[in-house]
Amino acid sequence: MTIDERPAGSPPPDIDDTTVEALGRLSEALETTERARGHLYSFHQLTGHADLQLDRVVELLRAAGHPDLADVVADELIGRNVLPDRWTFQIMEEYDDGYYRFFAGLEKRIRDQLAGGRRHLYEARMKRERQS
Repeated sequence: MTIDERPAGSPPPDIDDTTVEALGRLSEALETTERARGHLYSFHQLTGHADLQLDRVVELLRAAGHPDLADVVADELIGRNVLPDRWTFQIMEEYDDGYYRFFAGLEKRIRDQLAGGRRHLYEARMKRERQS
């Protein structure tokens, strides 16, 4: 039986428990990075939404007779970079293209080399142990 014919989660026959654990920890670290990436996307979307909400603030300040304060919001806050020379989409692109894609690619490369591409061997082993 080849690796591809094995049931899902079955480890290759020559993989040791320490390697399975290492792959499990690597997968867990990638999953944590996925969560961090999601938080960055939330930051990106929430910051953009807040910036769009400021348009109404400017309208209301002008309508209430505070054109000087409306100008400060419009000229100094709306569209402001969140980091020097960067909007949030640029932060996301740099994170995705740099750290995230490298991490995901390295995890796959190691998993392919050590486990024939099989994912979640550690969890599959835990499932077998906890259900028997």
